[in-house]
Amino acid sequence: MSYYLQNQLSYQHPCILNTPQQHLSIVVVIPCFNETHLIKSLESLNNCTLPIGLVEVITVFNCSIADDEKIKQANLTMLNEALVWLKSNAKKGIDFYFIEANNLPVKDAGVGLARKIGMDEAVVRFEQLNKDGIIACFDADSTCAANYLVELEKHFEQHPKSPACSIYFEHPLQGNEFSKANYKAIEAYELHLRVYKNALQFCGFPYAFHTIGSSMAVKSKAYQKQGGMNKRKAGEDFYFLQKMMALGNFTELNTTAIFPSPRVSDRVPFGTGRAMQNYLTNEQHAYTTYALQSFLDLKQLVEQLDYLYHNSELDLPLSVLEYLKTISFEENLLKIRQNSTSLIHFKQLFFNWFNAFKVLKFVHFARDFYYPDKNVFDVAYELLQQLNKSTCKQANLLAEFRKIDMNHF
Repeated sequence: MSYYLQNQLSYQHPCILNTPQQHLSIVVVIPCFNETHLIKSLESLNNCTLPIGLVEVITVFNCSIADDEKIKQANLTMLNEALVWLKSNAKKGIDFYFIEANNLPVKDAGVGLARKIGMDEAVVRFEQLNKDGIIACFDADSTCAANYLVELEKHFEQHPKSPACSIYFEHPLQGNEFSKANYKAIEAYELHLRVYKNALQFCGFPYAFHTIGSSMAVKSKAYQKQGGMNKRKAGEDFYFLQKMMALGNFTELNTTAIFPSPRVSDRVPFGTGRAMQNYLTNEQHAYTTYALQSFLDLKQLVEQLDYLYHNSELDLPLSVLEYLKTISFEENLLKIRQNSTSLIHFKQLFFNWFNAFKVLKFVHFARDFYYPDKNVFDVAYELLQQLNKSTCKQANLLAEFRKIDMNHF
């Protein structure tokens, strides 16, 4: 038994008593809390072209011991529907399992723990086979392209040193399931996500990747090495992938697609569902994002790293200088420099410290004290100009950024 399985589990494993088949290569994990669209997600995975290796899909029905009986009943109803669906849709090459975790501690219950239970179970499965398999995260209201599983397997074969990857995603922008206002809001929110990611990339920040819970995958050994999934009730994907990126060789899988739901939700304090709620109910702040100037200021810091390897004097915008004071920059810079064996090593240590979380804190600091949020479509257009991408303001800006992300490897 691995060190991780001996020391870092938060639930009783194994949950699945069936011995995994020898050729298992991918385990997809789906947290399910009070959901009504799970069957659609299961069907999407079941309709995928199957890869060479075998696939397992583990759905974790979860809620806390203190949750309303209606939620527990909803989970039970959905589980029964899933079992009925499985009887008619089982096929070779892909197996579906369901874990009932409906009495979790109030302190820890949430999407982070639900993902962790499923991902830890995947580790148990792979360790039984002594394999470093692929653990993919999905959501109970997401669907995927038909080549999702094939491309997932192929990606890690082509990138054997990659510990994890983010996967290309697109929210639906039209249909009958949601209102026109909802689709307009998700267009703005997805544009906000893509502008943020590409603005970081423009700055030269090495960890400029999307961190979407339904659109990520990790190798089992890397998952264990970095301590597994956290138990955060929100933002679990951001903090988890930050640990994976620190290993180096993090990659993007852009030859397939996940289609997350654009639904409104107030379950957690941030994320897609909450952003949708804010966009739809808070008109005066609708469709805004961080000002581009925050990233232009940050870019100057990144561009001075070669200089900072030997020097401490800072010639930077006031927004950056004031923020650096709040994180003991000079003291930490000295430690990083003392522990560095080369400029390359210095930059690696620097960005392990000045990570995605500190960058996000800077952007919030700059927003609060220097550069208020601006209209997301205006900022997107400004960034395209900085990237020397010719377009007009009337162009479909989201389509432009989707194209940029899809073509980035």
